[in-house]
Amino acid sequence: MAAGSAIQIPSRLPLLLTHEGVLLPGSTMRTSVDSPRNMQLVRSRLLKGTSLRSTIIGVIPNTSDPTSDCDDLPSLHRIGTAALAVQVVGSNWPKPHYTLLVTGLCRFQILQLLKEKPYPVAEVEQLDRLEQFTNQHKSEEELGELSEQFYKYAVQLVEMLDMSVPAVAKLRRLLDNLPREALPDILTSIIRTSNQEKLQILDAVRLEERFKMTIPLLVRQIEGLKLLQKTRKPKQDDDKRVVAIRPTRRINHIPGTTEDEEEEEDHDDVVMLEKKIRTSSMSEQALKVCLKEIKRLKKMPQSMPEYALTRNYLELMVELPWNKSTKDRLEIRAARILLDNDHYAMEKLKKRVLEYLAVRQLKNNLKGPILCFVGPPGVGKTSVGRSIAKTLGREFHRIALGGVCDQSDIRGHRRTYVGSMPGRIINGLKTVGVNNPVFLLDEVDKLGKSLQGDPAAALLEVLDPEQNHSFTDHYLNVAFDLSQVLFIATANTTATIPPALLDRMEIIQVPGYTQEEKIEIAHRHLIPKQLEQHGLTPQQIQIPQVTTLDIITRYTREAGVRSLDRKLGAICRAVAVKVAEGQHKETKPDRAEVGEGEDCKEHVTEDAKTESISDTADLALPPEMPILIDFHALKDILGPPMYEMEVSERLSQPGVAIGLAWTPLGGEIMFVEASRMDGEGQLTLTGQLGDVMKESAHLAISWLRSNAKRYQLTNASGSFDLLDNTDIHLHFPAGAVTKDGPSAGVTIVTCLASLFSGRLVCSDVAMTGEITLRGLVLPVGGIKDKVLAAHRAGLKRVIIPQRNEKDLEEIAVNVRQDLTFVLASCLDEVLNAAFDGGFAVKPRVERLNSKL
Repeated sequence: MAAGSAIQIPSRLPLLLTHEGVLLPGSTMRTSVDSPRNMQLVRSRLLKGTSLRSTIIGVIPNTSDPTSDCDDLPSLHRIGTAALAVQVVGSNWPKPHYTLLVTGLCRFQILQLLKEKPYPVAEVEQLDRLEQFTNQHKSEEELGELSEQFYKYAVQLVEMLDMSVPAVAKLRRLLDNLPREALPDILTSIIRTSNQEKLQILDAVRLEERFKMTIPLLVRQIEGLKLLQKTRKPKQDDDKRVVAIRPTRRINHIPGTTEDEEEEEDHDDVVMLEKKIRTSSMSEQALKVCLKEIKRLKKMPQSMPEYALTRNYLELMVELPWNKSTKDRLEIRAARILLDNDHYAMEKLKKRVLEYLAVRQLKNNLKGPILCFVGPPGVGKTSVGRSIAKTLGREFHRIALGGVCDQSDIRGHRRTYVGSMPGRIINGLKTVGVNNPVFLLDEVDKLGKSLQGDPAAALLEVLDPEQNHSFTDHYLNVAFDLSQVLFIATANTTATIPPALLDRMEIIQVPGYTQEEKIEIAHRHLIPKQLEQHGLTPQQIQIPQVTTLDIITRYTREAGVRSLDRKLGAICRAVAVKVAEGQHKETKPDRAEVGEGEDCKEHVTEDAKTESISDTADLALPPEMPILIDFHALKDILGPPMYEMEVSERLSQPGVAIGLAWTPLGGEIMFVEASRMDGEGQLTLTGQLGDVMKESAHLAISWLRSNAKRYQLTNASGSFDLLDNTDIHLHFPAGAVTKDGPSAGVTIVTCLASLFSGRLVCSDVAMTGEITLRGLVLPVGGIKDKVLAAHRAGLKRVIIPQRNEKDLEEIAVNVRQDLTFVLASCLDEVLNAAFDGGFAVKPRVERLNSKL
């Protein structure tokens, strides 16, 4: 080329001192700048410069810049590289520094150091020619045999790599397009070489010398690749690795470390992930999305945050059970035996499960039902869901929905958000590993609502058999089939469940247990479980059924059995103390000769008698086995009874009646008290009553005032106007509990009738029913729970609306035999049944009034 076409670098260059790597002409390097002189060079020269000339600097390798301006410069390396600053990035964390991206232009030699501060500047001499590589007229004769040998090794090295990788293909084109005199520097910067070897190449000013020094480096790399291919297992063509190529922009790369091995392992993981995706049984839409994402992942640098997000997404897609399912056990007889062994009573639930098994035997592709168990706490709704999964031979997963107020918990987050993750439904499927598990949605009535959405609305798609075959989680963004999942929801009440969600579920009421059922449950399940948990045996403790009944009636008052289970645990702990102390005392010989526990009581001193029962028991010798738990032992262990049969005592004066109420915790008896005093005819209502119950009270007083003459009801002054100079106060005890509902109407009428007539209501009668202004008794709900509450309280007669007679069929036969039911259609029948001897009605005398 003509001399006029050569590009000359400035004769004076600012020097950038670096010890991190060696920049060769034609290569690019990223270096960090944090020393005083280098920082000043960047600020004064690169950032404030306005011409292309100001971006050309001299990079001196193998030289450290002093950490202080006061220190003298060390001896500079003789040969450096003129470089073009392509990019400057500044940061203040963890300390102020700049990161430079520089591209090597040519070699230069330092002739004279002109100044050291604020940054070094030197007079330099250009050693390489910078030519516009547009024409390549150099013949092979000019390049010589040495360059041909170098070119042959370079082509051999590149062809050993995977040509489908874009970087390898580009390198192959560079070998043919670039002048061969530029290839030694470029290939040396690409292949694995140490900084010392690069420094030798930089110092080699003559081209022939550079060729001679670079050829052994290429041969070494080729031999290493051959050895690696021999030791590595044979793989497919698309599993080749670029093991010779090193990122040219990396800094702080120390040869011989495990960084490249980690890159290979990561690449192996991506290829393995792609194989799993192709061999998985996911839907066609999901497979298309995953292949698109894996293609993006291959082109994505591992340092990008999106790399980890995409990889996590693909791993989740592979782990989901798209077509993996368990085989159902459909033997109805074995299922009935298993359900009976796990749970006592619950006939409705067992019947529904057996019906599902029977239909599954007749039709294989039956969609999973959506069941909702509604009942008070402690009756076994959650545990029966686990038993259903065990009966069917399916996996079980419980999702607690109590307090959930974000719809993303159900549908998941979109992957554009930081920290996004799938919803609980998809996470549960990933956990169980099959697509037909039993999902228990616990406490579905306690879902919340917030600015993040309504999770109850998100459940509409999940719990709809016509929609959940294509459930779309926001994180997956592809449809997943939930039609084979058996969803079981539990709730204490349906009042707080949105109507649209309630409409999608099959409601199965789970009522509270009767006393007889609790005794059976205690002796079949609870007592054996507590004995096992406390290390006791039936030979050490005996709890007769009479004692269990005392615990149920005197120490617990609940629809379920949780409190009963805790009381039995307290008894087992107390017995465990006795057994442990007995074993300790039996080891002492002086104690072993003393008589049995009954004889020891005679030797207790008077001082010990004044102590508590527990202290006296500590002085006793090991008791006889088994330890029998009777009423006295209950009192010692559990304390005095918490609940007493106080019904007769509270009904010892007029103006008190017993009503029946339904709560999410089961049925409860409810006392209604009334009193009258001189006043201005006001009606006072206390006890945290709702609007409906207040209206029932006004209805009751209005009906009694209109029928006062008929029933001979008078106020204190003898007037049939019950509110004439008289105030009435109605109170519902347990004032801290909010009460509402229409079913207290008949109880309020009976209470006020007792107050104004001066007669006592029968102490064994409870009642429920809504009233009208004409004296009719309308039906109410929760009859079974209310009747069980009356039975637990020891009442004998229950007054219910006549139209609720159909609900009595749900009550156990033994409970119906213990109670007498009075079916009332009007308030006359209620009053006649509530008072001994009936409630007298004064016969009406028909009079003919003349209008003349």
